[in-house]
Amino acid sequence: MGNASLLSIHVHPVKAFRSLALPEAVVEPWGLAGDRRWALVDDGGKVVTQREQPRLALAAAGLLPDGGIVLSAPGRSALTVPVPEPAETLTIDVFGTKVEAVLAHEAAHRWCAAYLGAGVRLVHLDDPATRRPVDPSYALPGETVSLADGYPLLVTTLASLDALNSLLAGGRHADEGPLPMNRFRPNLVVAGTEAWAEDHWSRISVGDVVFRVARTCGRCVVTTTDQDSAVRGREPLHTLARHRRRAGQLVFGQNLVPLAPGTVRVGDPVRVLG
Repeated sequence: MGNASLLSIHVHPVKAFRSLALPEAVVEPWGLAGDRRWALVDDGGKVVTQREQPRLALAAAGLLPDGGIVLSAPGRSALTVPVPEPAETLTIDVFGTKVEAVLAHEAAHRWCAAYLGAGVRLVHLDDPATRRPVDPSYALPGETVSLADGYPLLVTTLASLDALNSLLAGGRHADEGPLPMNRFRPNLVVAGTEAWAEDHWSRISVGDVVFRVARTCGRCVVTTTDQDSAVRGREPLHTLARHRRRAGQLVFGQNLVPLAPGTVRVGDPVRVLG
């Protein structure tokens, strides 16, 4: 893998909103700076994602230097949302894990609720260093994560997407392909590998930053949602079920935990360390 390099970098300032491509990003212990520090929750405090609301794919959040965001979506005027002042926290539910977060101001709740036509509120993870540990079955002591599904970063490879699209082209739902990488909502996309090479990684470096490969990423219905139209199909889950089933999960990509902070940049060399 001597010629592998970082093809693109993506953050999702609000969990489940569309991704934002960046030329470089600071790697923090809990994920890329600006990635998934905000999320929507329902009236019961449960995190709302594209699983329940596919139209979140069409909503965007721009990043401000101080950690605030600018919300935009079809049919809605843009809204600037500052980082909330320190306040009493709200207990939210992130896939069964209880996490403390701070409510955004009321205008943000109204904007998001009006866009979805549902009772939602916007929350901010104020202290990612302490609020949410990584799954202890796959974590080292002290590792924490933002409001991502379970791990600080997700890496995918272009060669594996090409291989998946080749399998899809020979299947029942070939008319749905080829699929773009944004279906998988990665943070890092690597070019110059063999297909499925990432299955065998345990440690990699991207530029000067070293990552531990925690586990393969199990995929859900979000991958069937066209990120440009919010329309759902059958793929890639149908093809993954036939070719990429591991321990009861349909898998694509690898979850990463950074071993030290740093900065990654598009074009950085990617090396397998173990």
